Amino acid sequence: MRQHLLNETTADLYRRSVTEGVERVAAKLATTRRPHTGVSVDELAPVIAGIDLDRPLEDPAAALDELEEVYLRDAVYFHHPRYLGHLNCPVVIPAVLGEAVLSAVNSSLDTWDQSIGGTLIERRLIDWTAQRIGLGPAADGIFTSGGSQSNFHALLLARDEACRIVMKKGLDEGRELTKAELLPKLRIFTSEASHFSVQKSAAMLGLGYEAVIAVPVDRNRRMDTAVLALELEECAVEGLFPMAVVATAGTTDFGSIDPLPEIARLAAEHSAWMHVDAAYGCGLLVSPTRRHLLDGIEHADSVTVDYHKSFFQPVSSSAMLVRDRDTLKHATYHADYLNPRRMAEERIPNQVDKSIQTTRRFDALKLWMTLRVMGADAVGSLFDEVIDLAAAGWDVIDADPRFEVVVKPQISTLVFRYVPRPEDAPVRADLVDEANLHARKALFASGEAVVAGTKVDGKQYLKFTLLNPQTTTADIAAVLGLLAAHAEQFLGESLAVHR
Repeated sequence: MRQHLLNETTADLYRRSVTEGVERVAAKLATTRRPHTGVSVDELAPVIAGIDLDRPLEDPAAALDELEEVYLRDAVYFHHPRYLGHLNCPVVIPAVLGEAVLSAVNSSLDTWDQSIGGTLIERRLIDWTAQRIGLGPAADGIFTSGGSQSNFHALLLARDEACRIVMKKGLDEGRELTKAELLPKLRIFTSEASHFSVQKSAAMLGLGYEAVIAVPVDRNRRMDTAVLALELEECAVEGLFPMAVVATAGTTDFGSIDPLPEIARLAAEHSAWMHVDAAYGCGLLVSPTRRHLLDGIEHADSVTVDYHKSFFQPVSSSAMLVRDRDTLKHATYHADYLNPRRMAEERIPNQVDKSIQTTRRFDALKLWMTLRVMGADAVGSLFDEVIDLAAAGWDVIDADPRFEVVVKPQISTLVFRYVPRPEDAPVRADLVDEANLHARKALFASGEAVVAGTKVDGKQYLKFTLLNPQTTTADIAAVLGLLAAHAEQFLGESLAVHR
């Protein structure tokens, strides 16, 4: 079985196998006419369950034939212009090239002796991103698996930094506080539209879900800073400690950007760590025309960026950056077999010193290849295109009497719902909700398009997440027509039943 190991003797087999795999995918991309086939779980699950994993096919071509049936044929293809679902982007070719290289070489980015060159490339990209954000000369960071991990990592640092500061102040005042006593008194402030990973992080950090204070949003779905100010003051009155304020630069549902300068001011006044979750909006860092939308991010203590959203990178590619590299020590642990203290004294750059992961893929290579082939302005221009598309899409939906749209987009997300026209017979509110939910499900089952859904003020809404520059307003109009048809059919059948 050694013929399957990638080494100097199997280079030709590697070349042929990977080339055949690339040819299959390229053919699929060239001929895909819908985002997916509409296959159901009940149809596909028995096929995959029936495969005997203890009886190998041995031939790579046979395995690819089988893969066509169980994956490639029915996969959801994000490159299709009518994939308007979640925060999944089409990917740029230089990044895919980087993915092929990093998978074959298989560097592990934890220690220098496993990733010579890779360590320095990742560090250079962290410095480049920190410079784009404006975090200053002491900034640093680490690549992660995604926004949830980046947010968790940032809040871990915020928790331990808050503990360090409060405990030191207690000692200076002659009273000793233990960490166990302090943790229940820490509070995190974030908008009610922020990502759920903030709440999950609080639970995993031993603070509990109740440690997160959800601040209401304004009419544009941005954090209401007047309420934030009141909540921070109340925190002090109750003898609690504001551990962190999490601002969002691109909420998942609305793409809204919280008022970063005002949040930075309030966080500083209350000695709270400011974290900016820019997982979605980070593409604005390279936008030739809209970088100003992130003004204030430079005041953050930490920032999450997801290159696999608005930088058009393959999953996974994310990073967590900090203003002060010294705070990364809260995640440092020295293991004698891996990164003993003497390595730091010898200035050997081990990335595991600042990561909550040990083994870590060389995901930075994808971004490196993208910047070296395309350049930052080209990536930013692609993001600008989808933001322009969202603005045009808002006009289309707003002019359509069959739909109501929540808010004008700041980035590239549109949240809307089907509503019966005024001239139609009155319809119960719960049926309208069911019609919108049905429309999304029916559209997905057809394979013609993919849209997302969410709830706004307890009501069921639909959502276009626009990250594909190939999508047009004609695509948006066509999908709206399909959604309306499904909703109207549902309402017609439901009203007939209830008559």
